[in-house]
Amino acid sequence: MKAFNEKIDRMNTHSVKWDHTKEIFGKEDLLPMWVADMDFKAPHAVIDAMKKRIDHGIFGYSMATKETKQIVMDWLKSRHTWEIQSDWIVFTPGVVPALSAAIHTYTETNDGVLIQSPVYYPFGDMVKKNNRKLISNSLRYNGETYEMDFEDLELQFRTKNIKLMLLCNPHNPVGRVWTKEELGKLAKLCIQYDVLVFSDDIHFDLIYKKYRHTILSSLSPEIEERTITGIAPSKTFNLAGLQFSTIIIPNKTLRDKFSDYLATIGFFSPGSLGIIAAEAAYQNGEEWLDGLMEYLESNLDYLKNFIKEKLPQIKVIEPEGTYLVWLDCSNLNMDHKRLESFIQDEAKLAFDEGYIFGKEGEGFERINIACPLETLKEGLTRLEKAINKQNVV
Repeated sequence: MKAFNEKIDRMNTHSVKWDHTKEIFGKEDLLPMWVADMDFKAPHAVIDAMKKRIDHGIFGYSMATKETKQIVMDWLKSRHTWEIQSDWIVFTPGVVPALSAAIHTYTETNDGVLIQSPVYYPFGDMVKKNNRKLISNSLRYNGETYEMDFEDLELQFRTKNIKLMLLCNPHNPVGRVWTKEELGKLAKLCIQYDVLVFSDDIHFDLIYKKYRHTILSSLSPEIEERTITGIAPSKTFNLAGLQFSTIIIPNKTLRDKFSDYLATIGFFSPGSLGIIAAEAAYQNGEEWLDGLMEYLESNLDYLKNFIKEKLPQIKVIEPEGTYLVWLDCSNLNMDHKRLESFIQDEAKLAFDEGYIFGKEGEGFERINIACPLETLKEGLTRLEKAINKQNVV
């Protein structure tokens, strides 16, 4: 726990979160609690492995090996009880590039691609940039949490020429970890209507104690044959800048098409430091991860108690996974543009505005709690002072 309390200066490290907040938000003096990276050092085993590789001093072309695949497979088996085959694995520089590649590979112009809003905004961006029809199956918000709207999902599948669904599990930003029963219903509909699924499971190692993550592809041979699963050590071990992800495609025809597309854009293997870091993290990072989850649980408890006692106008949508917390600010009685201005200009905070995740996110804010408790306290205190100054009720 002590290691995660260390407050580290991240300025002048090319950090999007810290060095570029002013450029992105256009404001001075904002405390960055937005983009999904953590303010924690990676596991020592990862740092040591990278130092050893750097000390070697030669950085020529690199390629992931059979051993790299085996390390990923061992992690999936031990941590998630999911046994996969080596040839199912394709490495990419990130899950979002892989998602875009899947849209390009498995759909044509005017095909429908379905998302479940409010959702991680690159989903919609990638659909539109690939000139596909963006279809939303909005999640149902009951005032406390979110559920899938299966009746609407079936309607969309039946009427909108949906060829591909983009699933977010755990869901970003609402924090749901979809249950085995929910995913079973989804799988049944995808099989019935011949819809492929790209399942973004990038946060799947970050699950709170009361919950259990289920991998869609593991449910049956039928859904396995039509699912592409994206994972990475980037969220788990704070390695996003090293650009390494694993895409798991059991169906050989789908996998070959995907690999052929990667070849057309000239991508063949991640960089050497990404490979080294991923191997070290999956082999030696489990104890660090367990400590991280304890710290995140503690930060989440602090946030919930603070808001309950001092900011009752705001409702915490308690996450089941991820280090991102979805805040319902509708009782502040501000439209989404006024809320954005209030958070940035008066509270001096950089959150992710809810509306960027879709119209269903208007009136919400997303806060990143993967930071030292001192930073979290500062952010919440800024919010409290701003609300009290405005006499917001």
